[in-house]
Amino acid sequence: MTRSRRRRRDGFTLVEVLLVLVILVVIASLAVTAYGPMQKKAYMKAAKTQIEVFANLLEAYRLDMNDFPATAQGLEALRSAPSDLANPDDWAGPYLGKPVPSDPWDRPYQYAYPGKYDESMPDIWSLGPDGQDGTEDDVVSWPEE
Repeated sequence: MTRSRRRRRDGFTLVEVLLVLVILVVIASLAVTAYGPMQKKAYMKAAKTQIEVFANLLEAYRLDMNDFPATAQGLEALRSAPSDLANPDDWAGPYLGKPVPSDPWDRPYQYAYPGKYDESMPDIWSLGPDGQDGTEDDVVSWPEE
């Protein structure tokens, strides 16, 4: 009789193992639901930081060229001299050492100059998580209202 009791206490029962698995699944599901908003917030911050980097590089471009790149030239003007420059010798780039990166949602950043919100500054923005232009989740270079 002692031997059979000892044998039962040596391992876990199926109910105990299933209970532990249920607890682990509940904890994992809580972690996953908390991860989504944190990831979105991190992507938004990354896009904002990248837009600020573009703004700084565009300012260096403006100092050399006396104006920002036109909308048609876009952010690629930071990588290679646009073919339609009046004074190509003034271009002191590349201002950006790598290809123009995509936003965190793997879409190209948008660029317009003169800007819609301040004609003396370029507008730089990401379409945000939804990929739609002009929605409230866009990450923008201009002051938001």
